[in-house]
Amino acid sequence: MTNIQELIQRINKNPEVFSEIIQEYEWKLMRYILQMSSMEYEEAENLLQNVFIKVYQNINEYQEQWSFSSWIYRITHNAIIDHFRANKSENGNISLDDEEYAYIVAALTDGLSPDQELLRSDARECVKKSIATLPQDYREAIILRYFEDRSYQEMSDILKIPIGTASTLVNRAKKRLLESLEKLHCIS
Repeated sequence: MTNIQELIQRINKNPEVFSEIIQEYEWKLMRYILQMSSMEYEEAENLLQNVFIKVYQNINEYQEQWSFSSWIYRITHNAIIDHFRANKSENGNISLDDEEYAYIVAALTDGLSPDQELLRSDARECVKKSIATLPQDYREAIILRYFEDRSYQEMSDILKIPIGTASTLVNRAKKRLLESLEKLHCIS
């Protein structure tokens, strides 16, 4: 994507240019919404459409102190939270593709002691179930860090927490996830 300030100026002159932002972030944000919520695909599409409306309406409020990616994820994060509040929904259905699954398992196995082993046959379902049982803040930390590949700085911006807290949250979430995996007998 081009320089964001130039893009904003182009959008102000021609609103159709906003489609560049949609093309860049549509799939990323949809995946994030689906991972963070228990929404059906159509409901997630509606939420995403509302996110893009908010982004468009507030594009001139964007400040360069944040990365644009962090800013748009923050808007999406807030929309998901609003959805949870409106629907009193807590746990989401996590969908893992093979690449994400492999990445999560690799990240988790770093925390295993030599006498522990992640049982490969049920690991994908165990990881999904374990992530779904995490408290909201831990689930967000795992998803942003490992599924969305966000840096601690980006997590700090998205979640509006200090960078050290983002790091601590990820470490605690990994620990809780490992405990959950043990509880579900996914780790031998």
